[in-house]
Amino acid sequence: MTTSSKDQLLQYLKETKGEWVSGESLSKQMGVSRSAVWKQISKLKEEGYSIESAPKKGYLFRKASELLLPNEIREGLETKLLGKGDIVYSKEIDSTNRKARDLADEGAPEGTLVLSEAQIRGKGRKGRTWFSPPKGGIYISLILRPTISPVDAPKFTLLTAVAIAEALLSMTPLNINIKWPNDILVNGKKIAGILTEMSTEMDAVNYIVVGLGLNVNTPKFPEAIQGIATSIFIETGKVFPRVKIIQEYLARYEAYYDMYKKIGFDSIIDRWKDLSEIIGKKVEVEVIGNQFIGKALDIDSDGALILKDEQGGVHRIISGDITLMS
Repeated sequence: MTTSSKDQLLQYLKETKGEWVSGESLSKQMGVSRSAVWKQISKLKEEGYSIESAPKKGYLFRKASELLLPNEIREGLETKLLGKGDIVYSKEIDSTNRKARDLADEGAPEGTLVLSEAQIRGKGRKGRTWFSPPKGGIYISLILRPTISPVDAPKFTLLTAVAIAEALLSMTPLNINIKWPNDILVNGKKIAGILTEMSTEMDAVNYIVVGLGLNVNTPKFPEAIQGIATSIFIETGKVFPRVKIIQEYLARYEAYYDMYKKIGFDSIIDRWKDLSEIIGKKVEVEVIGNQFIGKALDIDSDGALILKDEQGGVHRIISGDITLMS
């Protein structure tokens, strides 16, 4: 991965934060003209970096951009794989999962990230849309290439839920609850959703794309979903740094991914159960063409819900829409 002249300039400016640095000095360090330095400074300002300029003084770096730029994510990222390679960033995209699938089909390596400031057609389960306004949330998709069979793929939805729940618990005062199989709730409202998609060949998985939509600084939702959606800002009244949340999420994800590869999924399932209130509760589960009402007995080693219905029958449900009942 080569370093562009703009990235190189940004690094120089960050190293001299709080001090004026002349255009002549920067041009000598980079081996380019002062005019070229000025052009790159202009591009950095367009990306949201706060940089002052003054005659005879040069340039003064004030503040990093609040956009989800690859440079900002990589700086201070404590992972070995996730986010260390390609980070595909967009101001606006139809769907990060769709883009990630296209890249994976083209051979993009494990750990590739796709993220955007906004989604036009953010995807949820069963073709639903995910409200994805500019700069309000985190819309990110991760490419994984685990050596597993397709039957093991649903485990990654639960792993993702644990990773983002742990990240939020470490960075916010929120009471986080995981709703099977793919939602993160705060005070009964959805703050994050997960969409896991895969490509398979015979009995093997070619890749998994794990999409996460997290409502961070969204101040208000459309009327149709105000009763079911929330954000960190709505719950706390504070603006949270999205880049730091992504870094924490990736660090937690990599730790649990490594755990899964070394010792299996059992410990992750146990943590998932700790973070969910579903076990032992009366629930209603809608699956394609059917509906079950009963007691949630357990989540098995494959991440499936074990439900005992009102007639005493026991069902193993891989996926469905669940509602807690009083």
